[in-house]
This record gives sequence, C-alpha cells and structure tokens, in this order.
Amino acid sequence: MTDAPSGPTGPTGSPDSSGPSGGPDLRLGVLGYGLRGSIARTAHRPGAGSRVTALADHDAAARTEAALAFPGALISSDHKKVVGDPDVDAIVVLTPDHTHADVACEALKAGKPVFVEKPLDVSIDRCDALLRTAYETGTRLYVGHNMRHMPVVRLMRDIIARGEIGEVKTVWVRHFVGYGGDWYFKDWHAERQYTTGLLLQKAAHDIDVLHWLANGYTRQVQALGDLMVYGDNPHRRAPGEPKTDDWYTRDGHWPPHTQRGLNPVIDVEDVSLVNMRLDNGVLAAYQQCHFTPDYWRNYTVIGDAGRLENFGDGPGGVVKVWNSRRSTYRGEADAEYPVPDVEDNAGHGGADPLLVDEFVRFAREGGTTDTSPVAARMAVAAGVRATESLRDGGTPREVPDLDPELIAYFERGQTRLA
Repeated sequence: MTDAPSGPTGPTGSPDSSGPSGGPDLRLGVLGYGLRGSIARTAHRPGAGSRVTALADHDAAARTEAALAFPGALISSDHKKVVGDPDVDAIVVLTPDHTHADVACEALKAGKPVFVEKPLDVSIDRCDALLRTAYETGTRLYVGHNMRHMPVVRLMRDIIARGEIGEVKTVWVRHFVGYGGDWYFKDWHAERQYTTGLLLQKAAHDIDVLHWLANGYTRQVQALGDLMVYGDNPHRRAPGEPKTDDWYTRDGHWPPHTQRGLNPVIDVEDVSLVNMRLDNGVLAAYQQCHFTPDYWRNYTVIGDAGRLENFGDGPGGVVKVWNSRRSTYRGEADAEYPVPDVEDNAGHGGADPLLVDEFVRFAREGGTTDTSPVAARMAVAAGVRATESLRDGGTPREVPDLDPELIAYFERGQTRLA
C-alpha cells in the first residue's frame, strides 16, 4: 500500500485545529495500530487538544482501518516516515512489546516527546537503555500505565492515604483474565521471543499498581507457573496465516477448549503465581489466570489497622474497608465506597482519556505525572525476574537496582539540575 498524503502542513497544523485553550492541537504520530489502537482513537480529537496526523503499521489491513479512522493523516508502512514527519509533534508507540525501546529511542533522538504503551519493553536492559536515552537527549518520555487513572485504583489509594487501614503491610492481587484465550494466545503475545511472558504484557499493570499502593518496589521475587490449558489445544493456525475474523467475541469461545485458530507457537504460561518482597518490607502476592469465566482484578490491601478489598473494578463495583473490630466473616464492611461511575467509551473504566490528557499536557509543558518511567521499569524488572524464577522451578531472584542518577532525573519531572 502506498503512503497516503498528509493533511495540512505547517508548524502548528491547520487553522481549524485549535485546542480548547485556543492553541493548536498537539499533532501525534502513531506507531502501530493493533489491539491498543484504541489509544490512538481516544487521542484523536481535532479541535480539543490533540489529533493524529500520521500513522505507521506493517499490516495492510491495519493501515486501511487507520485511513478511515484518521482522514487526511499520513498512513505509511514505514515508521521512520512518521518519526521524521515535520507535521508530527509527538510520537505514540503502540507497537509489539519487543520493539518499544528501539522505536521509542529513535523518536527521543529526533527530539519528539514519546508515549510508550506498557510494558516499557521485554527486558531490563532494554528498559534501562530507553530511560538512559531519555536522560541523555532530554526529550520527554511518558509510559501508558493507564491503570493509575482507573477510578478503582484512585479510590483505593485515597483510602490508604487517609490512614483507614493503617500502614500497609501486605498486598494480594488476583487477576482473572476471562478473555486471555482471545487476546493473548492467538497472536505474537503467545511467544516468549516477543513478550518474555505474560508477567510483563499483562501483569505489568498490576505490579505497577501494587507498587503504587504499597509505596515501594519489588526487590525479591519467587514464582511458579505453567501452560495448563492452551498448550494442549491442537487447533492452531498455520505459520503466516492471519487471525480469523471472529478471533474475539464477547459471548463466544467458551469454555476454553472450544478456542480455535490459536497462534502456531504458544510457549508462555497461562497461569502464574508470584511472591514478592518490596524494598520497604511489604510482602505481596500476584496471581494471574487466562482461562477464567470472568474478567476483573481483585485487590486486597492489609495494613496494621484494617484491610480493604475491591469487589468489581469498574462502575458498579465497590471497595470495602474492615477496620473497627475483630470478628468472624461479615459481608457488611465498616465502610463501603462505590467505584465512581464514569463514561467508559474508551476503555479501562474511563482511564484512557485521562491518560491521554496527562500525556498531552506533559508533552507540551513537562512537569511531573502520575505515571512514572521509573515505576514502569521496576514493574518490568519484577516481571522478568519472576518469569525467570517460574521457569527455573521457583528459585528466588533479586530485582536489580536502577541507576540513581536516572531515578533522580525522572523524579524531578525529567529536568536536569542547574
């Protein structure tokens, strides 16, 4: 497919592209238009602060869809044309995980602020190289850990900050991935060479939230895991054969053994159990299963004066707090807080539009953000070491430190000392 012509040119875009404050929209170049193409669609709001002016994807079908979603944008198979496009102010990286560091570093070196979808990359070294490039170039780096904007996570963090459960001592997370067979075992996500394992692609979210709620980073991990269901399913596509049109349906493909058209190679685990010791002494546990009938996350946070737990992680859910006395089981908690009801037209309980808002502001003005490149690196580091542990019989692993110089730089809002 040939490159489509770009839209109006000029340093600030077309005259009718002003944002809400009267200034020009931030012009976005998007790399990749797969499963997280929803981020690009959310960010495309001409006249309201940001718009997509260029997009690259290797897949012809994805380019056809993008041309319809972003009329007038440059549509290309070559990411370099997007990175180098003078009509692009910032880059949004939505490519497969193992490419994040490479393409993000190119954009940083080109002097364009970068949004990188989580996980930051698939190895600790590649994450560290990406952070080092941001530091050396001085170009702004943002990571798409949208769950920090999810109302249920904000609510739990506020409860903890108010001291309702005392000082956090242990955190338990269970992730029921009801659509795992659709989303993670029918394409590149199923292969170690592209993901390392689903403790990066999927658990990076939860490990980051766990760290945020506990106010610490994982230092020691021990894990067990296995490929228990999808590895035995013989219904695989031939190498090079595209996914079927019905690869995902909300109501179909259940129970898991009825899945068809799985990826030719499946060598990542569909069940993982991780134990963690954080640098502040907090003990934590994370559990992930990709063949449950339901899809949600359950967090239990226990302090020295109570505990909280969420039931449902979106609108209609509730966070309960028990902190008044000892008792046997009681379903009625001492306090109950409904998860705020927000418009969820862009995914993750309404978090994605808030994530885009923060990135657009950060790309324009700099400053601190609720998401953190350092935290994103630490989530990947914990996931990598946990994956090594579960593939080596559960042997404990140490999570390596990040260069203190980089930590200080990002904590200052990516500004250098005078």
